[in-house]
Amino acid sequence: MRNAILLFILLSICCCFTMTRRAIAQNDDKIDVLIVTGHDVNVLPWRETTPFMRKVLEDTGRFDVTVCEDTSIFESSRLPEYDVLVLNYGFWNVPQQSDRGKKGLLDFVRNGGGLVAIHFACSSYQDWDEYAELLGRVWVKGVAGHGPQGDFTVNIVDDSHPITKGMKDFQTNDELYAKLSGDAKIHVLASADSDWSNQTEPMLFVKKYGKGNVVHNLLGHDVKSRDYPEFIKLYVRSVEWAATGEVTEEN
Repeated sequence: MRNAILLFILLSICCCFTMTRRAIAQNDDKIDVLIVTGHDVNVLPWRETTPFMRKVLEDTGRFDVTVCEDTSIFESSRLPEYDVLVLNYGFWNVPQQSDRGKKGLLDFVRNGGGLVAIHFACSSYQDWDEYAELLGRVWVKGVAGHGPQGDFTVNIVDDSHPITKGMKDFQTNDELYAKLSGDAKIHVLASADSDWSNQTEPMLFVKKYGKGNVVHNLLGHDVKSRDYPEFIKLYVRSVEWAATGEVTEEN
């Protein structure tokens, strides 16, 4: 009887271990996303856009999403546990990153982590030159700008890239950012013609930073400017591509 009990306990432990490993394996099939947010200009409602951005990813069933409202998360030794970071913050009048936070963010991407920057994330850390290199193009105060929010056409420049594959030009109602600064090598996927700058401006582009994939999407003033099929498709594809280098499913 004693041997039978011991055998039952051993089998139970093995069963639990197998189930745990299976659960971990299933979880590992998902992409681990960290949305970093917590501040922006008052007219850019991060408290509304962040839950929307989280839900869009979770509804696909392909992502595990965590939200952090404190950008000092870049200092955390747990940052490498994520596959991709989504930057949903902005404005230059915010506490600057510590040296440890700067190194944490740069090392994450340099070592192969993905990065997706949304809209006004390009404005933060005005005195941090390497942030400009990381994002490719940034909003320099007094140089960049935009006209009134309104309707314009987003032109797909490269319809063969996994993020924009098969997509056509589309209409949006948004802010059209213009005259961003930077000379890093970028690959433009979508653009728009600005009446404010009288130039064709990049709206969506990709680049490499070390081993990491960076996607920079300048669209998305508010939830209304994000809640339409083309933006959602670009966003979901961007997060997957930044994390893995490919897009496995149509969205």
